[in-house]
Amino acid sequence: MPAANTATSYGSVTKTFHWLTVLLIFTAIPLGIIANKMAYDTSEALAMKAFLFSMHKTVGVTAFFVALARIAWALKQPKPAGLHPERRAESFLAELVHWLLYGSLVLVPLTGWIHHASTSGFAPIWWPLGQNLPLVPKSEPLAALTAGLHIVFERVLIVSIILHIAGALKHHVIDKDDTLRRMLPGHVSAGTPDNANKFAPMSAAIGVWIAAIGIGSALGVYHAHDTTSPRASLEEVQSDWQVQSGTLSLSTVQFGGEVNGSFEDWTAEIAFAPKDGPGSHGSVRVVVSIGSLTLGSVTEQALGPDFFDVSTHPTAIFQADLMYQADGYTAEGTLNIRGVEVPVVMPFELTLEGEVADMTGRLLLDRRAFKIGDNMPDESSLSFAVNVDVALTAQRVGQ
Repeated sequence: MPAANTATSYGSVTKTFHWLTVLLIFTAIPLGIIANKMAYDTSEALAMKAFLFSMHKTVGVTAFFVALARIAWALKQPKPAGLHPERRAESFLAELVHWLLYGSLVLVPLTGWIHHASTSGFAPIWWPLGQNLPLVPKSEPLAALTAGLHIVFERVLIVSIILHIAGALKHHVIDKDDTLRRMLPGHVSAGTPDNANKFAPMSAAIGVWIAAIGIGSALGVYHAHDTTSPRASLEEVQSDWQVQSGTLSLSTVQFGGEVNGSFEDWTAEIAFAPKDGPGSHGSVRVVVSIGSLTLGSVTEQALGPDFFDVSTHPTAIFQADLMYQADGYTAEGTLNIRGVEVPVVMPFELTLEGEVADMTGRLLLDRRAFKIGDNMPDESSLSFAVNVDVALTAQRVGQ
C-alpha cells in the first residue's frame, strides 16, 4: 500500500495518523473524566489524582502535536473522493464532522495547555520542556476562560466523534459499503470525484464553534468558579501608617512544581516610630481573610478542612514588635493560623522617604506547625516549607 494518498484512496501515513489519533483521544478523555471525579482527601488519593491528570495532560499535548502533523500532511495530500457523492446532504454532514474533528483536535488540547500554563497547581506535564508557554501569563481570569473553552470544545469533539462513529457504522452495517474498510491497513477502495462546494462544510463548522462558545457564555463556564467557603469581612483599622498598596502572597511546592497564590483581603495596623539605636521601633497587627486566597487550580483544596479550614478559622492574625538591630529590621511575634499560635521572626527591608515607607519581607513557615495538610505527612506530594512574601507601601497619617 502506498504511503501517500491518491485521488481515490487513503495512504498508509493517513491511516496511521487516523488510528493514532483514535488511541490518543480514547485515552485522554477517560483519564480527564476519572481524574476530575476522584477525591483527594489523603496523600495517596491526591497522588493518584495528580498522576491521572499528568497522564491526561501529557497525552493531550501529544495529541495536539499529532493533530498538527496530521493536518500538515493532509494539506499536502489529495483528498480521496467519497463513495457516494450523489448523496449531497450526507456528504455535507460527513465533511462538516471532519472539519469539527480536525479543529477540535487542535482547540481542545491547546486550551487545556494554556489553562495549565496560566494557573498554579499540581499535575505537571511529563516532558523536559517546562510547564509554561510563551506569551501566556499567570492569570486567573485567563485560566478560567481557557478552562471553560476547554470544556466547550471537548463537548464539540465528543459529539463529533459520536457522529463520526455513527456514520461509519451506518455505512458498514446498513449500506454495506467500504467507507469504514477504506481506513483499515492494506485496504484500498476507490471513490467517485465530487465537485461539491468544499468551503460550505468548513463555514458551517466555524458556525458550530461560535454557537458552542455562545452557549458556554450563557452557561457561565468562562468565569472562575466561586467556592462555597466563607470570606471574612475585615473591619477598617485606624493606624499611624496607612497602607496605600501591597501584596501578601505565598508559595510552596507540590509534586515538584511551584504553586503560587495570594490573599486579596488583609489589614495592617502599624505603629512605627524610627529612632536611634537597637530595640523596638513599633508594632504591627495584620489580619488576613483566609477566604480571599487564590492559589490557582488548588484554591478549593487549600481552603478545605484538611488545610486552612476556612469554615472554622476564617482569619489569620500576625502580631509582632518591629525590632531593629545592627543587621536590619525584624518583626518578632506570633502567627495564628487555624487557631494554632506559633512564634515567628520575619526579617524585612524598609525604605523611608519623608512620610512614605516601602517594606518587603519574607517569612518561611513549616505547614506542619499549624496542622495544615496533616493528611499528607511527607513531602512526596506537598512540601513542608511555605514561603510568605509581603510587600507594602504605607504613608504616615495624623502628623
